[in-house]
Amino acid sequence: MSNNVAYKRVLLKLSGESLAGTDKYGINLDVLRRFAGDVKKVVDLGLELAVVIGGGNIFRGISAAAREMDRVSADYMGMLATVINSMAMQNALENVGVDTRVLTAIPMDQIAEPFIRRRAVRHLEKKRVVIFAAGTGNPYFTTDTAAVLRAVEIEAEVILKGTRVDGVYTADPEKDPDAVKYTELSYMKVLEDSLRVMDTTAITLSMDNKLPITVFNMEKEGNLKRVVLGEPIGTKVRG
Repeated sequence: MSNNVAYKRVLLKLSGESLAGTDKYGINLDVLRRFAGDVKKVVDLGLELAVVIGGGNIFRGISAAAREMDRVSADYMGMLATVINSMAMQNALENVGVDTRVLTAIPMDQIAEPFIRRRAVRHLEKKRVVIFAAGTGNPYFTTDTAAVLRAVEIEAEVILKGTRVDGVYTADPEKDPDAVKYTELSYMKVLEDSLRVMDTTAITLSMDNKLPITVFNMEKEGNLKRVVLGEPIGTKVRG
């Protein structure tokens, strides 16, 4: 591993919407290729990397129908959407020479391995990228919570949350020009001010396990590498 890398093992959390790029929904191939290239750069540094991707870009296309369904059925549909994104990311990573495994919380043996913690850790030790799909396998839990849960289970040192903005602000910087960026936050500040970092369950689980979160702009090429090299970009959330 490069001596300059700030971490040994990390979990990268991406929203499904980020894969859609400027499209309303679906997977934008240019974005997918760019993300795969960024992941390859950090894997080449010797970093052990796990990934959790949301399903919003797929689910948005069927969200109108989901409004007529009960919450549990809709949540399971969202979990299946994350599997589609995970398989797309796996293919993009393997196209650039990165050995990748998809592990799902819902067994689907024909397309992915079931999530087993020891197996996931072994893949990481062998320098394979591990993509955790299907959330926690349970309704009522977001992919943010799934990301924190998996990060704790594999003993990741940090969650890197890739977003469209370069950190956490006092307000939405895309709507409010006076929004001020935080360079560092406590878990309690996030909870008390209802800042949109992750949902309450995810933040609380991070706080209980002293798992730091770094929020950064994933859409700027090369930022992922800058974060793992310890450059002061984005916003750090910790105790």
